[in-house]
Amino acid sequence: MSGETGTGEEVAPETTTAASVHGGRPEPGTGHVVGTIVRRELRTVARTPTFFILGAALTAVLLGVAWLGGGLRSGYVPTAVDLLTPLELLVPIVAVAFGYRAVLADQQRGELDVLRTYPVAPWQIVAGVYVGRAVGLAVAVLAPLAVVGGAVAVVDHDTAIIYATHTGADSPLLYARMVVLTVLFALVVLAVAVAISAVASATRSALALAVVALVVLLVGADLALVYGLSVGILGDGSLIHALALSPLSAYRGLVLETAVIVAAGTGPRTAAPLSSLLGLALWWLASLSVATYAVKRA
Repeated sequence: MSGETGTGEEVAPETTTAASVHGGRPEPGTGHVVGTIVRRELRTVARTPTFFILGAALTAVLLGVAWLGGGLRSGYVPTAVDLLTPLELLVPIVAVAFGYRAVLADQQRGELDVLRTYPVAPWQIVAGVYVGRAVGLAVAVLAPLAVVGGAVAVVDHDTAIIYATHTGADSPLLYARMVVLTVLFALVVLAVAVAISAVASATRSALALAVVALVVLLVGADLALVYGLSVGILGDGSLIHALALSPLSAYRGLVLETAVIVAAGTGPRTAAPLSSLLGLALWWLASLSVATYAVKRA
């Protein structure tokens, strides 16, 4: 990335600044700076075999679950139901793997020190790293789900099962809703992972924080909600909104509410969609804010 950014201000000969060091070239715009970092991250993702292995493994697991659970022969909505639990467990792991060393690796290689000699703001570094990793993660999540959706389209369906369990309603659009929400969930967890990578000072600490984050996301937040309900902190009426505090519960509720229950035509409410989307947005924003602050303080 060296040599692709600079500033256009002239300074006195005795002053040593980024502008004097880099020849007084015009200061690049935000889009150029972020785009440069994004392209670097995309190259990193493309050169990392682990990310391709994760995508292939996710594809194999989801296909296996959909086939063994009977979803492929039943339709799109039954397939979404079959995949929901595996996605709740596997998507956070894949997302954390994509992001838990993203900023830390730059710091260890000294690239953050180099970037500080240019007019690059901390938020631009975080935005470039996040967007680059997000593109790779989105492909790693979308591709397996697209393969499963394609399999549903070509496999012979048992119509009786669809009508018995989902009141005859089944549509690829409902499956597409689940796919979009899954990618959204993955991007929120990626933001948490990027925050971890910015806060951690070494690979071991990043790994330890990543494990803690997974435990909190997969188990801890839901257990806290259950505890709050059991001791009376949360009432039955407020529980559906409180679920938005947990990214996993928010994701699960949104999928059930918008892609499953709507197909059945009846059933209890599993989420307050606006609250759940707001909860995911707050987790995303708070995580990237922490990452930006950590890069600024580093």
